[in-house]
Amino acid sequence: MADYVGAIDQGTTSSRFIIFDRRGNIVATAQREHEQIYPRPGHVEHDPAEIWRNTQIVMREAMESAEIQPSDLVSIGITNQRETTLIWDPRTGQPLHNALVWQDTRVDGLVARFARDGGKDRFRAVTGLPLASYFSGLKLAWLLDAVPGAREKAQAGDVLFGNIDAWLVWNLTGGAQGGLHVTDVTNASRTQLMALKTLDWDEGMLSAFGIPRTMLPKIVSSSEVYGESRTPFVGVPIAGILGDQQAALFGQTCFKPGEAKNTYGTGCFVLMNTGADPVPSTSGLVTTVGYKLDGKPPVYALEGSIAITGALVQWLRDNLGIIRDSGDIEGLARTVSDNGDVYFVPAFSGLYAPHWRESARGIIAGLTRYANKGHIARAALEATAYQTREVLEAMAKDSGIDIKELRTDGGMVRNDLLMQFQADILDVPVVRPKVTETTALGAAYAAGLATGYWNSPDDLISNWGVDHRWHPNMAAEQRNTLFTAWTKAVERSFDWTTPRE
Repeated sequence: MADYVGAIDQGTTSSRFIIFDRRGNIVATAQREHEQIYPRPGHVEHDPAEIWRNTQIVMREAMESAEIQPSDLVSIGITNQRETTLIWDPRTGQPLHNALVWQDTRVDGLVARFARDGGKDRFRAVTGLPLASYFSGLKLAWLLDAVPGAREKAQAGDVLFGNIDAWLVWNLTGGAQGGLHVTDVTNASRTQLMALKTLDWDEGMLSAFGIPRTMLPKIVSSSEVYGESRTPFVGVPIAGILGDQQAALFGQTCFKPGEAKNTYGTGCFVLMNTGADPVPSTSGLVTTVGYKLDGKPPVYALEGSIAITGALVQWLRDNLGIIRDSGDIEGLARTVSDNGDVYFVPAFSGLYAPHWRESARGIIAGLTRYANKGHIARAALEATAYQTREVLEAMAKDSGIDIKELRTDGGMVRNDLLMQFQADILDVPVVRPKVTETTALGAAYAAGLATGYWNSPDDLISNWGVDHRWHPNMAAEQRNTLFTAWTKAVERSFDWTTPRE
């Protein structure tokens, strides 16, 4: 009898395979980083072939470490970095270009061009999304024009498009020998090509962006058996797909309207379950699909995406060298008692929610001779908490629901200093669950539900438990003073660059 569920967690910086048992506990894990490619300022790329190679390696490594056979897996789920865009030849399986990562800003000119006729919100009513360099559709349009012959091949049905989930499923199920070309509703909702209400590709969006429908994957639910793997394991059902942030919402069991989570990774992503109806945003958030179980109506969510949080810690490590390891940031920040009036706005790729300013760039404000690297480290951590507060305030405004607590996950939740400051600046409790790998767990849950490993969402709720809860202990006056200064710093970052077409 199969005893476990596997989850591929393909993220911005690495690929992992995690094996879970029925209680949602981790049985085995393996991880491998891939190269971050920066051809020009603002351009960020990944090699899709490297990602596929690494995915196969970590799948084998995790299974070997736990001495588990493919027959021990009831199913496999997939969660992935969203919006990262690639095209490939279905006959050879070769990508036609490096994948354009979600952080990539090369389509700023296209954003500006489309926004001139109707503004940045011209497509919100259909897709739930503002015009921004973030989403896949304009990246795909750029690739079709930039790669010689790509548009003609796409129109002839000789090019396939997908976010990373579609690329992995296609390869897992056979690749050029009959691989399935599918994407789930959560990933499709990040392309700006899918209509939120119909959950199908929208002809008006395809026409506006010049996208041939023949190259698009079939849209499926987040939890159903799509097919069986053919490599690296034979015969294991592929049964769950969720974009990484929706997977974390699912893994945190935020199944009721008003429940919210924040994932602290390369960026930060706050999602709130809004129930059966999409809630339009007037406060700079995006309306997206939270998840859809097979045969059931979709569940929608409001989302605030923050581009740079954990990536800022990596930048301090790799570009400035003021820490050796990302985990050193907390110790360095604790060498000072406060931020020394230093504020770090990490608008390296512009600002996402709730501002949506592609022309913003990173700044450090408030520097004096008093400031040292400890203050800069503390300001970098605090930037994550300030940006999260901006998003949650917008979320409360749009939904009419005040957050009672914030469920957290991701690599940065091990940073106690950050989590306490997050609770202080929000003035609500911040909760870390017992299993913090909720992104992979959500994908495993989706796959396990589809194959009967878990019977219902109630089984998943019973698995969730609290590891630690931080309560706010900051005076209101101090909280307001800090956030007011942060707001001033953010305004200084605006309009640093001029978009080019």
